[in-house]
Amino acid sequence: MRGPKPPSVELTEAEREALEALTRRHTTPQHIAFRARIVLACANGLNNAQVARQLDTNVNTARHWRTRWLGLHAIALDDLSVAERLEDAPRAGAPARITAEQVCQIVALACEAPQKAGRPISQWSGREIAEEIIERGIVATISERHAGRLLKRGRSSRTASATG
Repeated sequence: MRGPKPPSVELTEAEREALEALTRRHTTPQHIAFRARIVLACANGLNNAQVARQLDTNVNTARHWRTRWLGLHAIALDDLSVAERLEDAPRAGAPARITAEQVCQIVALACEAPQKAGRPISQWSGREIAEEIIERGIVATISERHAGRLLKRGRSSRTASATG
C-alpha cells in the first residue's frame, strides 16, 4: 500500500550549488553534509523511503529534513544561508543563570593568584574558587563542580599560578 506523496523540493540554482559545495567540502561537519545530501536527494524527486534507502538512514530522518527545508525555504538566502538551514534548531531549556559578564569575572578571578585573595594555596580548587566567587558577590550561589568547570575554562589560556 502506497502512502501519500511527499511535497516536492524545488531548489534554486544557488541553493543547489551551495548544497553540493557543502557535500564536497572537507571542512563541512559530517552531519551538515549528510543533511545536504538528504535535501539534494529530495530535490531529485525521490520520496522519503527512497532517500532513506539511498543514504542508509531512517525514513523519519528523511521526512524531517525535507519538512525542515521546505519550512525554511521562504526565508531569503541573504537572511539564512544554506548551511544555517541545516544546523540544529535551538533547543528548549532553562535560561542561563550566569551572565556572560559574570563568566568573564569568574575567569578573571581564576587567572588571579589565590594568594591575592588571601588564600593559603598555590592553585585554585573548585571549592576554593566557589567560595571566593560567592564571597566577592559575583553570583549568589554556585556549586563546586560548576566553579571547577569555569576554573578549567580560565586555565585554558593561562595558569592561575603564573600570575602574581
